[in-house]
Amino acid sequence: MAKAKNPPKQAANESRAVLRMYRSSPQKLNLLAQQIRGMPIQRALNEMKFSPKRPAKDVYKLLQSAVANAENNHGLDIDSLVVAEAHVGKNLVMKRIRARARGRAARIMKPFSQLTIVLRDNSQTAEAA
Repeated sequence: MAKAKNPPKQAANESRAVLRMYRSSPQKLNLLAQQIRGMPIQRALNEMKFSPKRPAKDVYKLLQSAVANAENNHGLDIDSLVVAEAHVGKNLVMKRIRARARGRAARIMKPFSQLTIVLRDNSQTAEAA
């Protein structure tokens, strides 16, 4: 008999979305995560929509996914959502080789990363307090 996985550790007023195996370095993705951390969801979406950075388009999609999770899975109010957490982790690194002079080789690292976004509904915490 297979044991059921534990449910994710999150509060009732939280929603999360995870972008796994994203082909960008964690350092570049973290710049965008820092930019939206603590923002209201509408402002964070606007920041990503008009950001010139390449990963911003995928972070925008992830934010929309987190909003959809909040609305459909948790029944939260979209207008009072705030980006509570946005953290980036390392994933695997593809190692490739580039030919150099005199038969030598140089290593090329192609990193992957993982971005987790947690949205929190602030209206419920204000009502509970």
